[in-house]
Amino acid sequence: MTRRGRATATILATALLCAAFAARECAAAPADEIIARGKALTIAGDCASCHTADPAKPFAGGKRIDTPFGAVFSPNLTPDRDTGIGGWSDVDFVRALRTGVSPTGARYYPAFPYPNFTKLIRDDILAIRAYLATLSPISNQAPPPELRWPLNYRGLMRAWNALFLTPGIIQPDQGRSAEWNRGRYLVEGLAHCGACHTPKNIFGADKRDQAFGGNVVQGMFAPRLDGAARSGLKSWSVDDIVEYLQSGRNARSHAGPLMSEVVLNSTSKMSDADVRAIAVYLKSLPAGAPEPAVTAPSPAQMSNGERIYRGACVACHELDGSSAPRIYPPLPGNANLQSADPASTLRIILDGAQSMTTPRAPNTGSMPAYPKLTDQEIADVATYIRNAWDNAAPAVTADEVAKARKGNSKTR
Repeated sequence: MTRRGRATATILATALLCAAFAARECAAAPADEIIARGKALTIAGDCASCHTADPAKPFAGGKRIDTPFGAVFSPNLTPDRDTGIGGWSDVDFVRALRTGVSPTGARYYPAFPYPNFTKLIRDDILAIRAYLATLSPISNQAPPPELRWPLNYRGLMRAWNALFLTPGIIQPDQGRSAEWNRGRYLVEGLAHCGACHTPKNIFGADKRDQAFGGNVVQGMFAPRLDGAARSGLKSWSVDDIVEYLQSGRNARSHAGPLMSEVVLNSTSKMSDADVRAIAVYLKSLPAGAPEPAVTAPSPAQMSNGERIYRGACVACHELDGSSAPRIYPPLPGNANLQSADPASTLRIILDGAQSMTTPRAPNTGSMPAYPKLTDQEIADVATYIRNAWDNAAPAVTADEVAKARKGNSKTR
């Protein structure tokens, strides 16, 4: 080969190498974008809250999830090949999220919200998988479910799916804005808000005609997210909802223990655009089932409740219930407080509460527990704050407090 020929060959080889490196860089860029998108989607789905039992082992599963039918334990989402999803194919992952069927053909229980995830587009599902594949593999085998007979037979889920699973992605509503459609996609699909906030039938499936109408979850009441006047979001603005989701509190309310976990691990880390899209969609929901008619509590119960309130509560909540917004939640017009089911109010009185902290709301606030009050005293003060200052909610009975107290002892 001549000197000129060798030079030409060198130039060609160098050009080919540069082209190969450039192609590899071009191929890597979309992959990085997909992983970043998958991470954002995983956060929006709040996967860490359910799939992390030990903070030192994120996404390794094993967390106990109590249901009305017994307990299930979340599986391992890390890429460990033996106990996680490292050996799964893309088809396996898509099928699990869309149909609730594992790679072995076993049926998942709907504590895993595949009835919501079935609405996700395939690209988003694969982006989530791409992100999970970047996690450190952790060996952790989840315990078997502790469900009552005959629900411990997974085969029964075939019938459940036939009755209650509606596969299919969410189709955009062309008459609505892109922001509204994004919010609907998140609320009804990935964020699976209805899993907690929609009442369930005797089989544990959503009552579709009461979507976002509130539901009891682990002894607390996940409030209505529809436009109900007293106990829903009618009095909240889009900005109120955004602030609540990003910080766990606003001028109207504070997140309770279960919602605080969602805010901490999910909504406070989501993009501003996605949080606002959720707020826009939620604010558009009309009021569903009518709120229960409220009979005014007896003067004796209100009087006794006010006496207890003045003795135990005014230091933080003030005589008029105005409190210190964003530190201690205001009581007048408080939607959570006026829920038909007083479970959350009773749990807070019995257990106390601690305001969560986020970068947007770093200041703390706490409420002590009052377990030494009698069942009747707690019923009276709960009834008082649920009906004073133009609030209106059903009176609380001593039996309801006794039931809440008993439930608390079982969960400690």
